[in-house]
Amino acid sequence: MAAVVPSGDAPVVVELGPGTGSLSRAVSARMPSAGRHIAVELDPGMADYLRTRLPWLEVVEGDAAELDQLLANAGVGSVDAVISGLPWSIFPADAQHAILHQVGGMLAPGAAFTTFAYLHALGMSGARGFRRRLDENFDEVLTSRTVWRNAPPARIYTCRRPHR
Repeated sequence: MAAVVPSGDAPVVVELGPGTGSLSRAVSARMPSAGRHIAVELDPGMADYLRTRLPWLEVVEGDAAELDQLLANAGVGSVDAVISGLPWSIFPADAQHAILHQVGGMLAPGAAFTTFAYLHALGMSGARGFRRRLDENFDEVLTSRTVWRNAPPARIYTCRRPHR
């Protein structure tokens, strides 16, 4: 998933739902030194944990459904990549739509949004609806083969060219 991190001079990469930071470390390893890696975390306790454990990570507390405002407050007008660890299959349709709309509105031209779905959840109605919403929000949606080395196995979605 970290492969979408641009190699340019100073990219802005946003991570939604960073959890304990395992993906954050992979993103950081690919980030140019002048880039900004901003993690959006809803839970204040997790945000504090990330600030303590990953002091190089710029942690913003808030709801991804308000991404434009959160990033405006951080002085960011557009981003070069959005990487999400959010549990999409458990979100209601309106929350999925709101977040995807925000993500699409923040992507710079040529930027990518990437996220994943666990294989065991793909049959859930929330996961099926999420996949449809990706197509409704982006002109290009690429689905990886199953990543069997992940525990649990997952598929990665990489999306470009949001509908505006």
